[in-house]
Amino acid sequence: MNTQKTARRKGQPSADDPLGLLRPELQADIHRRTRSAHDEERSQDYVETIADLIDTSGEARAVEIARRMGVTHVTVIKTIARLQRDGFVTTRPYRSIFLTDEGRKLAEEARRRHATVLEFLVALGVKPATAAVDAEGLEHHVSDETLDAFKKFLRKNS
Repeated sequence: MNTQKTARRKGQPSADDPLGLLRPELQADIHRRTRSAHDEERSQDYVETIADLIDTSGEARAVEIARRMGVTHVTVIKTIARLQRDGFVTTRPYRSIFLTDEGRKLAEEARRRHATVLEFLVALGVKPATAAVDAEGLEHHVSDETLDAFKKFLRKNS
């Protein structure tokens, strides 16, 4: 069987195809995954920030979340309402924001993913400051399979 047909059937670009186009259904699936990751990214960043604030200062207030996230107070309020609807936080008027058990679980998972990606990038030789910035975006987009490969690499090289 010719390599190009085999490669296309598996959804991979072939050496004979200069455009490297994927099958439409595979490409659409990749874009759906990316959009989903972007949606989850905001929730993870917020609950991680809320957990950090609670753990370091005992409370998480919208004004401090806005300052740390680089967004407006209004944006935080809207996002907190969505996080509350999704079961990650609870709020009371004029009080701090609290994580639910589910929110704490999501924050811890986000922290673990971030730490793994950061450690992996540094192990590759990326400067820690650069790795910290890059890890912030990558942590949300790598699959569990890729994250497991990072962990395996780190175990072998530690």
